[in-house]
Amino acid sequence: MHNNLAWDDFRLIKAIADHDGLTGAAHALNVNHSTVFRRLGQIEEQLGLPLFERRKTGYVATVAGTEMAALAARMEEDVTAFGRKLAGRDVAPSGELRVTTTDTLYLNVLLPIFAAFRAAHPLIRLDVVIGNQTLNLSKRDADIAIRASDTPGETLVGRRIATLTWAIYGRAEQGLSPDEQADPKALFQRDWVALGDQLSHVKAARYVRDHVDPQRIALRSSAVLGLTEAVEQGLGIGPLPCFIADQRPGLIRLMPPDPDFSTGLWILTHPDIRNAPRVRAFMDFCGNELAKRRGLIEGEG
Repeated sequence: MHNNLAWDDFRLIKAIADHDGLTGAAHALNVNHSTVFRRLGQIEEQLGLPLFERRKTGYVATVAGTEMAALAARMEEDVTAFGRKLAGRDVAPSGELRVTTTDTLYLNVLLPIFAAFRAAHPLIRLDVVIGNQTLNLSKRDADIAIRASDTPGETLVGRRIATLTWAIYGRAEQGLSPDEQADPKALFQRDWVALGDQLSHVKAARYVRDHVDPQRIALRSSAVLGLTEAVEQGLGIGPLPCFIADQRPGLIRLMPPDPDFSTGLWILTHPDIRNAPRVRAFMDFCGNELAKRRGLIEGEG
């Protein structure tokens, strides 16, 4: 009877274990709650033992359930690895390429590069995933990542393009006063804008948190672009990436780029697909075009 277990059964058990219950598993598998409930009961009946303990806090895997979920994870990784190897054997630069990056890089630097790449390689279709979350290249959530990071991942391959710098900016007509020129600490008496809790890990966000009185924070934003707009509208001064702010004539640097804010800018992929023609074509093209813009990215104009 155990031989009748299907791959979908293993996927279902893993989803319940991953999400500690049926609701999250149903959402992850794109089925309804009752389907997951019914199928779990059928699997447990088929095996003749429980796979989960039902508790008020959620579903907790038994020893058998844990082993089944672990086996499903290994099977999933094997299937994914096989797909990566097949993708690495493409013979021509064609097909779909999934690229993940942030909205700030996409809108302010990457979009014209993507347009030029498509003109050079019209058989490659780009699927761009915008977000600040880090997608898993090992699981093929994306083929290529263009990200700012000091820890890009030991299992990935690629190149560091530049150092992404930040500085404190304000509106051009609200430059430094004589007091602020004499003592930059006087800037902390102004109104500021800051990144919200979603980006509290960003170095510039920690700087504002450590130096600016919370009562001086006029606005918090969950997006760097939102922060830029807020500075441009005069809500306050704040830290911004130089590659964004230096392209806006209405903004001016109030302090030079702070090395403590800086992070590396990387273009990365997984080793299994780095020799795929479409991946290699994109990595070479985009990497070279970004290198041409190093001055902008590093705040040198």
